[in-house]
This record gives sequence, structure tokens and C-alpha cells, in this order.
Amino acid sequence: MQHQHGMTGLTVLGSTGSIGTSTLDVVARHPDRYRVIALTACRQDEVLFGQCVRFKPKFAVMVESDAAARLKQRIADAGLETAVLCGVAALEQVASLPEVDAVMAAIVGAAGLRASLAAANSGKRILLANKEALVMAGRIFMDAVRQNHATLLPIDSEHNAIFQALPAGYAGSMSDSGVSRILLTASGGPFRSTSMEDLKNVTPEQACAHPNWVMGRKISVDSATMMNKGLEVIEAHWLFNASADDIQVVVHPQSVIHSMVQYVDGSVLAQLGNPDMRTPIAHAMAYPERIDAGVAPLDLFKIATLDFVEPDFQRFPCLALAYQALRAGGTAPAILNAANEVAVEAFLNREIAFLEVPQLIADVLDKQPQDIVDTLEDVLAADAEARRLAGEWIRQ
Repeated sequence: MQHQHGMTGLTVLGSTGSIGTSTLDVVARHPDRYRVIALTACRQDEVLFGQCVRFKPKFAVMVESDAAARLKQRIADAGLETAVLCGVAALEQVASLPEVDAVMAAIVGAAGLRASLAAANSGKRILLANKEALVMAGRIFMDAVRQNHATLLPIDSEHNAIFQALPAGYAGSMSDSGVSRILLTASGGPFRSTSMEDLKNVTPEQACAHPNWVMGRKISVDSATMMNKGLEVIEAHWLFNASADDIQVVVHPQSVIHSMVQYVDGSVLAQLGNPDMRTPIAHAMAYPERIDAGVAPLDLFKIATLDFVEPDFQRFPCLALAYQALRAGGTAPAILNAANEVAVEAFLNREIAFLEVPQLIADVLDKQPQDIVDTLEDVLAADAEARRLAGEWIRQ
């Protein structure tokens, strides 16, 4: 899907976040391969301006209008030719421009859903880092990918590892490929061995201090509750057409093995590497080729040992809730995701305790009837209702 001159036109949705900046780091290493067409951010206009100066995109999108106004002024003052667009609709626009070949979908939360879907509907190569597209609207999203001949390459280190360990050209049938199970690794987060008593008093600062990965606050809390892994189980179901029973979570504190695929003959294939998101990003950007990502080679002698532990569903009820939502199907994963987004925000704002996060989610899942998903509207209605119920739960 590259143009005659061999350059890949790229849109980065969420370019100021950790995935976005890592993507641009890889782009900067290969100026002959990638041309940045559009960059987008929610409110960090200073960071986005710096990226515009460096990569000279055709378009810059700011979701918030005052941030857009500030960026527009800066770009004019600097004499850059980048056009500044504003609002959510502009995200969909830059995800489907004709000169864009690949879209890095790295907006966190439900906010990234429509833009990721727009990329699918335009038949782009989608580098998917936004979990919610698959968690909320997995069937709709996968149908859009298939119908519009888009290419879907997962960026989560775990799903990227599974993709690499599956047979080339895997077409969605585990049995036809001789695959018996998907082994999804999890670091276990910062509270892997904290006593249940101490978990009651966990602060947002402690929850955001991840031992192995640098991440935004939302995903850091999800890692601490292990909801992150729960969302990844749901994603793996859609990406690889695997049932809940076919996906086993393996707690692996070193985060060196990023995931594994088990085959019927007894083979287990694993993808290993240093915990650096530039590896999966570069893999997806150049697929099926390999390019330098600036990542240090893995030093096995320094690592010396790798540990594996079964996940504790008592300690991490969010993981159990995600499996429950996946088995229920329909709108249940969208409800789970929305309630979790509200709960995490409330925890970060010190409105609820750490152990109340799974309680809130469980109560919303119990209270809200689960429907089938036919359209995006079904998903968004379930999302809105779950947010309303979660808000009530916090205020009660």
C-alpha cells in the first residue's frame, strides 16, 4: 500500500501520548520510509506544536477548541504550512484521507473508537493501540476491517507478540492452524504481592508507578487492577477468534516474554524482547519487513531468570469481571469498559478507594441489562448508560 515513491503516508491519532511519541521516534529513524500526514491530540498543544515543527504534517487536529486556537496561532507565527483542524469529527477526517496509508490508532479510551472505525472503513493499514475499539465494538470493528480490506496490526505488546507467534497468514481459525491456546502474559502490576489489607489504602501515585512500563495514568491504574489484562483478553478474542476458554493469562513479572501461542503438537512459541513499545510499533509499521526501532537487544544473561505464576482472581477481581463480560457477549464488554473508565477517573480524583473500582464495575454489570450489538449506536447507548449508572454509584 505504499505510493510509487515508496513513502508510507501516516496519520498518528494521539501523537502526544507515550505510544504516539514512540511512533514518531521510529518515524524519525526512517525519514525515507514514512511521511507524516496528520498528527492529533486532545489538549497538549505545546507538545503537538513541537511535533509539527519537526515532522511538518499537512494537518494537526486538536480536540479541544481553546487548544486548537493556541496551536493555530503558534503555527502561523512559526510560518508553518500545517492546517489546524478542531473537534472529534476532524479525527475521523484525518484517519480516512486518501494520501494516508497507515493510521496509528493510539487515542486512549472510548474517544478513540470512531476514528479507529473510520480508518477501518477507509481500508487503511490500522496499527491498533486503542483497546476500546475492540472491547466496545469488536464485531462491528472486525466486520469493517474485513469488508473494506483494511489491514489490522495489533500494537499492544501482548497482541503483537501473539500475532508474531501465530502462523503467517493466520486466518482466524485456531483448529485449522493447529493452535490449542493463547497464553497472554501479564506483569501483575505494582501490587502483585501487596497484602489485601494494604490494597485498601493504595493511593493513585502508588497505582501509577509501574515496575516495567512507562504508561499514561489510566492504563497504569488498569495495570494495577489487572483490568488492563481483562481488556486484552477481550481484544484477543476478537483479533484471533479465540474463545474465553482458549485464552490463558500467565503472570510473568519480568515482562520479557510478551505472550505465547501453544500448538497441538506441544510446541509453544514465544516472542521476547525488552519492555519497549518501539518494538511492536516498528513491527507493525514495516510489516512484513523488519526495521531498526532503536531498542536495545535483549541481554538474556542479565535477565537470568523468568518467573510464571497463575493469576489470582481474588486479588484481581477486575480480571474475573472481564472474563465474565466476554462470556456474556453483546454489550457487556462495552458496559464493563465504560464503568471502568468512570471508576478509574474517580479513583485518580480520590473519590473512591482502589478496592471500590471492581465493586463499582460489578454493580453496574449487574444492574444494566445486556443487549445484542448490531450497530455502533447500540454500543454507544450501552456506554452512555453504564457511565450514568457508574456516576450514580459514586455519588450515592
